Amino acid sequence: MNGSVRIGHVVGVPLRMHWSVPLLVFLFAYALGHQVLPLSLPGRSDAVYALAGVAGAALLMGSLLLHEAAHAATARRKKITVQDVTLWALGGVTRMGRPQTAPSALAVAVSGPLTSLVIGGAALGAGIGLARLSGWAVPAVVLVWLGWANLLLGVFNLLPAAPLDGGRVMQALLWWRTGDRERADLAASRGGQIIGVLLVAVGWISVLRGAQSGLWLVFVGLFIMLGAASERRRSTLHAALHGVRVADAMSSPVATGADWLTVQRFIDEVAVHARHSALPLLDFEGRPSGIVQLRRLAALPAARRETLRVREVATPLSQCAVAAPDDLLSEALDKLSLRTGARILVVDTGHLVGIVTGKDISRLMQRHTLGGGGTG
Repeated sequence: MNGSVRIGHVVGVPLRMHWSVPLLVFLFAYALGHQVLPLSLPGRSDAVYALAGVAGAALLMGSLLLHEAAHAATARRKKITVQDVTLWALGGVTRMGRPQTAPSALAVAVSGPLTSLVIGGAALGAGIGLARLSGWAVPAVVLVWLGWANLLLGVFNLLPAAPLDGGRVMQALLWWRTGDRERADLAASRGGQIIGVLLVAVGWISVLRGAQSGLWLVFVGLFIMLGAASERRRSTLHAALHGVRVADAMSSPVATGADWLTVQRFIDEVAVHARHSALPLLDFEGRPSGIVQLRRLAALPAARRETLRVREVATPLSQCAVAAPDDLLSEALDKLSLRTGARILVVDTGHLVGIVTGKDISRLMQRHTLGGGGTG
């Protein structure tokens, strides 16, 4: 997700945090420390409210992380590639490949909401238990708040609307029952569009009646609508590319550059003659080592260009989308990331043999629309 930074790993996959997360923590801490706690337990000091608010917000973010970690862990057990987990303002996103069977898709989809429901039930039970003990009133209220928040999160995520987990559950069940994945994808995306419109409508009516909290419903509804539209486009793309191999779409030969050159020499000898905005790099042995964006070279100060090697400002191969010529193109597309854009390096026995770009995909889609098929 654009605007996020890598902060570590969770269940063996990269963990990223969007810039909106600190804002979300602040809003949760403020709501708990300035509204929930003072109303439930009046008479405490501001320091107690503030500390409990921050602790509760941190616990809720930990719950959101466990929700996404459950998706990632289940996907890995089902042999599904997981690119990363990103926390952001609306919870989290786990980027992964497409499940190859309906049972696998169902298991991955339900794992997150079930985790939230379990955490919610445990926190709620613990809070109710602590409330009966003298001196534990503040932790008890924080845990009850955390429990209800997780229960709400779990139930909301089970709404039958892609890209929510409930939409993916519905898609998996329809796919399992009918055997028609494209039809199931379409039904889930339509559910997302309908529920998104309803949330926007309810939120807007609330705003007109003076409830500013309705703006949050409008925002969530718009997110679901956009996500559903994206799911539908993705489904259409995968259907159009059904059975197409990477070799059928790649461009070859590929314009490349040596990764050991200094940035200035690379600009003078390679970049000025290039017709692309990014170029794959090769090491001393002629093997691909990454991709460099030419705009990153242009942004470097002139003094650094003379000493800095171009590989030092490139995206390393480990973070690039890489596929073999015989791989399915639809599966290779799941490896794309914002770091390298719509580019897939095609590698065979360690050597770069081609590249698939957005233009190559567009050309295939146009041929499919014209009825010319997807291969050749």
